[in-house]
Amino acid sequence: MKNMLFKHRSIRRFRPTPIPEEVLTECLEAAARASTCGNMQLYSFVVTRDKAVREQLAPCHFNQPMVTQAPCVVTVCADVHRFTMWCEQRGADPAYDNFGWFLNASTDAVLAAQNFCVQAEIHGLGICYLGTTIYTAADIVRILHLPKGVIPLTTVVVGYPDESPEPTDRLPLEAVVHYDRYTDYTAAEIDELWAEREESELTKRLLEENGLDNLARIFTERRYVRRDNIAISHTYFDLLKEQGFFNQ
Repeated sequence: MKNMLFKHRSIRRFRPTPIPEEVLTECLEAAARASTCGNMQLYSFVVTRDKAVREQLAPCHFNQPMVTQAPCVVTVCADVHRFTMWCEQRGADPAYDNFGWFLNASTDAVLAAQNFCVQAEIHGLGICYLGTTIYTAADIVRILHLPKGVIPLTTVVVGYPDESPEPTDRLPLEAVVHYDRYTDYTAAEIDELWAEREESELTKRLLEENGLDNLARIFTERRYVRRDNIAISHTYFDLLKEQGFFNQ
């Protein structure tokens, strides 16, 4: 029987019902059991339930209503700060303030976040990841008082759903799985892999709404445009340096 992983969908409308303390704690404990580099747990979750702080965070996420509507907002951070302090307090010489360890910490953090979300859904909660986090990471650093060695990666809003959307489609398995070695795609295979999505009623509606002739152009001209991609990349890279991930 297919488990909760196959029933996942992003929830963007929430009831104001608070999450019971024991449920939230169990979700966080599940997060802490995620696989981690060297058992170092190079991540931190900032769990925001205070309405005033959620209102401060809302502009960082383009004022999407779910940020203040959901009873809990979890900012997921790569964190080498705590482990560095532990090393220094014991006379050890840490060298984790560099890009390689940002990648290790990012992997730790994302694995922990997904454990948190799976456990939340088991409890009947809904979740939505917010990609806006890296757009405004510097503001989030300021609002949440994140020290050097800590940088936000993503945000999860969590609460009891006030909607029941259909699961979104996914590319067929052969699009994302390669056996033994990576096998590059032919032009015909690319067409075939995206055919069902491109022919869907949702895509037809999006094309009409945007006045464009194909789905790829919606991504490149409406959702994730070149100038924004470049600007966000530069801003986040500068913040990485400010937060101490490029000292070596």
